[in-house]
Amino acid sequence: MRVDELMQTELKVVEPDTTIEDAVVILADGHVSALPVVDPRGRLIGVLSTTDILEAEADCESPEDRERLFENTTVRDIMTARPVTVMPDADVREAARQMLYFEIHRVFVEDEGRLVGVLSQSDVVRGVATAKL
Repeated sequence: MRVDELMQTELKVVEPDTTIEDAVVILADGHVSALPVVDPRGRLIGVLSTTDILEAEADCESPEDRERLFENTTVRDIMTARPVTVMPDADVREAARQMLYFEIHRVFVEDEGRLVGVLSQSDVVRGVATAKL
């Protein structure tokens, strides 16, 4: 089975200058655990995950630091650069192997340098559960 048969194509994205506070709202409203970070041309440059936010919050020593984190810190400051990507025609099993190898929960799908989707562990499980895989 190919990645494009299971991937999600309706993506919420953020730009690098988005505040963490705004990104948290997008994460919560979209019911997702990570957001692709795109440049002004829409090219994937990173990923902001709830893990990135929790790790940054854990480094805060006071409530004031935490407030500054959410209000003044941008996505660029804490995102993971160069996320793992696959092509739409990649085999789902290979994409799943990459998730295991890199200990990540999702791979982003690019076609000719353009972000076209995301394949998460949940998508793979759904494929198994519905006997697509």
